[in-house]
This record gives sequence, C-alpha cells and structure tokens, in this order.
Amino acid sequence: MEKFVIQGGRKLSGEVEIRGSKNAAGAILAACLLTQKSCVIDNLPLVEDILNLLEIIKGMGAEVEWIEKRKVKITANNNLDVKKIDFEKFSKARTSVLLLGSLVSRFKEFRVSRPGGDKIGLRPITTHLDALGKLGCEVEEQGDFYFFKTKELKGAEIILPEFSVTATEILLLAGCTAKGKTVIKIAAGEPHIQELVLMLNKMGGDITFQGTHTLIINGVENLNGVDYNIIPDALEVGTFLIIGALCGGEISIPDIRGDYLDLFLEKLKEAGVNFQRENGFIKVKKSESLKPIKVQALPYPGFPTDLLPLIVPLLTQAKGKSLLHDPLYENRLSYIHQLRKMGADIEIVDPHRAFIFGPTELSGVSIESSDIRAGACLIVAGLVASGETIISNVSQIDRGYERIEERLQKLGADIRRITN
Repeated sequence: MEKFVIQGGRKLSGEVEIRGSKNAAGAILAACLLTQKSCVIDNLPLVEDILNLLEIIKGMGAEVEWIEKRKVKITANNNLDVKKIDFEKFSKARTSVLLLGSLVSRFKEFRVSRPGGDKIGLRPITTHLDALGKLGCEVEEQGDFYFFKTKELKGAEIILPEFSVTATEILLLAGCTAKGKTVIKIAAGEPHIQELVLMLNKMGGDITFQGTHTLIINGVENLNGVDYNIIPDALEVGTFLIIGALCGGEISIPDIRGDYLDLFLEKLKEAGVNFQRENGFIKVKKSESLKPIKVQALPYPGFPTDLLPLIVPLLTQAKGKSLLHDPLYENRLSYIHQLRKMGADIEIVDPHRAFIFGPTELSGVSIESSDIRAGACLIVAGLVASGETIISNVSQIDRGYERIEERLQKLGADIRRITN
C-alpha cells in the first residue's frame, strides 16, 4: 500500500503540465476495436484505469505497440478473441464497460464480468444494457457475469432515462455500425462525448448532434483506422486552479478548451478566486477573501460532478455558509468524513447535500482516499493544512491522475510517495 505524506502550508508557484483526458481516453480506446485497421492514439494519460484497459485489449489478441511514451498503435484485426477477456482486469475498473459497445458490434456472443470503479454510490449498468437491448442485443445476467447474444444490430430510437455519459458512449460505439438509423435522446453532451463523435466520424462514421442532447447515427458498414490526439484533461485544469487559489504564489495552467469549464470558472469568480486568462494560460494566485457559494453538480454544460469534491476544501476557507449538492451519487460525500478529521466544519444534510462553514483551519492527520476525486480533494486539503497529512490508498488517485505528486513537487509542494 502506497501513501502520500504532505507537509502543508507551502507556497506553490510555477507552470503546470496537464495530461490527456482520462475520461475521453477510455471510449477512444474502445473505438479502436470497431475496425481491423490500425489506430494511433496520442496524448494518452498514463493512469491505472487506462493502462488496465490497454491490458484487456492486448489480452484479447489486439496488437498494442507503444510508439512514444504516451502514443500507442492499436490493431484489432482477426486475431481479436473475445473469449480471452481477462475477467479480473475487466472487474478492476468501470472504464472497461465501454468495451461493450464495440464487442457487440464484432461478436455474436460473449460474456464479461461485472465492472468495478469508484465506490460513490449505486452505479448499476441497467441503463446501458437496456439501451443495447433496443439495438437487438440480448443480455442475460448470471451471478457475477453478463452474457451477450446478438444476431444483428439494428438502429432504433432510444430515449435514455438519464443523462448517462457511459450509456451514450456505448450507444455511439454500437450504433456506429448498426444497420439503419439510431437516434439517442437525452444523450449526454460532455466534452469526451463530443470527442468520441469526432473520432468516430474521422473513422468514417456518420454521427450528428441535433440540438444539445440528441444524437443521430446513420450506421455504416465499415470503419477505417485513424490517428487521434486525446484532448487535455479539463478536470486536471480545475484541480490545479483550486490548488493555486489556496496555495499560490502564482500558478500558470494551460488554458485548454476553457469553454468546457464555463460554469466552473463562473463559480470560482463568485467565490472570489483570483485568476486571469491571458496568452493561452489561466494564471491563479492565492485568494485571500473567499466567499461562500451554492454549487450543484449538473449534466454538461453544468458544473461537473467530478469537480464537486475539489471545491470543498476551497469552501472551508470561505467566510460563511456554502451549500453543496450532488444529486447523482448517494455516496459521493463520503470524503467529507475525512475532511472533518482535519477540522473542517461540514454538516451533511442528506446523502446528496452538505453545508460547509468557514473559514476553518485544517490540520494534518491520517486519512484515506475512497475514490479518484475524493483522493484529489484530500490532497488539496493536505496542501492547505498545518502539519503533516498522510493519505492512504493512493492507488485510487493513480486511477485518474498521472503521478500528481511529481507535478506538485515541481511547484514547490512538500509531498512524498511512500510504501508501507
């Protein structure tokens, strides 16, 4: 078990390196299985979830060749064998469920184990399976496995019961080569959905947005290989912005696709965060007079649920009462118990809402990361806190942030990775 040891209170300055989007990379790698031609994917984040997905793809017989440190060539030709799926790796991360959209397109029948992922609440894949059923795929659940049978995928109109990012991605992958037209209503529109559409169209797909949350897919017979560059991770931009607001100096962050963070940036302004956008960078300084705000996670283009935990340490330093609301996951707020150990004054109203009172001084203690974003939240709190903070279970953080401690060290943070 690895841990982070943080000596808080250091002033951080410098320029941050932003890696490729982990959330975009999963679906893009899955899309490589839709063609027997080679796909070259650049700017891959070297995080556990993505490396695990590559191992699953390689284990099925696809050729996976590293061209550069973050650039990989994938060829999923006739050697691809769905019977070789590594069930243990498939169960390790929820990202693996994205493969379903490609596998139902290439194989008449197969089975997979239950996917894993963050323990942030009930995350059944019923929505995904029901949607695939409407395209003509039969799914049977037996114990810890799902069995898939497909005679022919046929386009259909599918109205999703929620703005599910994963269900939308799976339907894009499956519908791209299904016979006829598929219409997805109540489709998610997050940046990584938009990127997947761009990639599939570059491969020869025929997908268009109709308004904001409807996707039209005209099935094509075959897809081609593609060279594709993964977008930088907007969630990392948000993470380092909050760190700069609490611990700067002055931190410069590449202003990449800032439009993906419009509401997040507006909320930072409302809270009194001192940042400016200039010459392709967002420059943020320590913000002394933070104000309380109300913030709610919403589907894109709303406030990203993955950045909600990150803003909590910021609000512990604001003067007054802030309201936090995440209607999506009933266990998302579990990290608040760890912040309370550090001295945060937070009242959990119900599984989805919390009041945050500030400003309060945070003190270093031993705490544990429960999921990717909770872990990042605790790093932020540890950087602010007085004394020593020890964060255990950092493998959860590694699933979504590539060696975050090394980038923080370059800014001047006193953070070390140790092994028990």
